[in-house]
Amino acid sequence: MKEFPRFNCEQTVRFIGGKGKVKSYRPASGSWQYLVEMEMGPEPDMGRIGYETTIMLLESDLVPL
Repeated sequence: MKEFPRFNCEQTVRFIGGKGKVKSYRPASGSWQYLVEMEMGPEPDMGRIGYETTIMLLESDLVPL
């Protein structure tokens, strides 16, 4: 396993399907898993309560911006 994660909290990253900010990370199966909060699209007419999507991705799925 890599000793240190490649990405830091609040770092903007790109992945298939969009881009977002790393919110947290943890070791996983010889690599790192990242909780990424996707960028929000245009605000809908009904308003917005919080972030649209937060997803867990592997380090190999991410590219720095």
